[in-house]
Amino acid sequence: MKIVLLGAPGAGKGTQARLLSESAGIPQVSTGDIFRAAIKNGTPVGLEAKAYLDRGALVPNEVVVKIVAERLKEEDCAGGFILDGFPRTVAQAEALEGICPVDLAIDIAVGEEDLIRRLTGRLVCKNCGASFHRDTTPSVKACEHCGGELVQRPDDNLETVRNRLKVYNEQTAPLIDYYRQKGKLEVVNGERKVEDIQGEILKILQSGSRK
Repeated sequence: MKIVLLGAPGAGKGTQARLLSESAGIPQVSTGDIFRAAIKNGTPVGLEAKAYLDRGALVPNEVVVKIVAERLKEEDCAGGFILDGFPRTVAQAEALEGICPVDLAIDIAVGEEDLIRRLTGRLVCKNCGASFHRDTTPSVKACEHCGGELVQRPDDNLETVRNRLKVYNEQTAPLIDYYRQKGKLEVVNGERKVEDIQGEILKILQSGSRK
């Protein structure tokens, strides 16, 4: 099964992708991980991307697509994969269809106010990177894993969060209609417990249903 996970920042794509990877036995393919691995391994396309990043420029669409295509050719993706963070635009989705058409796109739907609350309340450990939230662990003053200082990420302040959501709505949200028109879209309510969301996704995969 070749799956694309959609959802705004803070919707929980990464968490659901990890859980789905474990339960379905197929790799989670995250664009951030792909970039880091390609650059670390010194692949031709990784070096191409690094040249842009080193001068503070955005990596062009065609280079992003080449990096993803390179990763999807690896042996562990032969039985399927879960794409997390790609495609980000309709142009990227169209390019992906030419490389390796996906079977299903799952949109984790969360309201904007809930997204803002999630992102602006997030705290991370400066030492180990563990994540916490003011709503669920209000009494935690230090990391429960290593005792490190908890801080707010610079991109989790209100102004930046609103801008991230604006960019998502303009550039990435159109993918929902793109995959709906192809008959490949499923939408799940992301304003529930992690395990409930995961349970619904697994039911979708097991039933092979389409909405």
